[in-house]
Amino acid sequence: NSHPQAEVARKQMTAGGGIVCFELDGGIERGRKYLDALQVCSLTANLGDSRTIATHPASTTHAKLTEAERLAAGIPPGLIRISVGLEHIEDIAGDIWQAIKASR
Repeated sequence: NSHPQAEVARKQMTAGGGIVCFELDGGIERGRKYLDALQVCSLTANLGDSRTIATHPASTTHAKLTEAERLAAGIPPGLIRISVGLEHIEDIAGDIWQAIKASR
């Protein structure tokens, strides 16, 4: 609700979506540690699967860009993108939180 475009999102996406993005402090190294700590979520650069998939664009899909180019494209160093799959939501959420803690 605090996002500047929250109202637009409510009007355009009545049921929401299956991709979640968040940014970790600690840059590229923290993003890599986060992916290494995941146990339930699969690691891949594509997002079309029935499994929950996590990716760290700065070290995968956008790794060949300079930091300035990534930032201009809206890819901060600690960005994590998760495509939610069919696993039980408590398993997915638990994995996300344990990886955040483990990557510190």
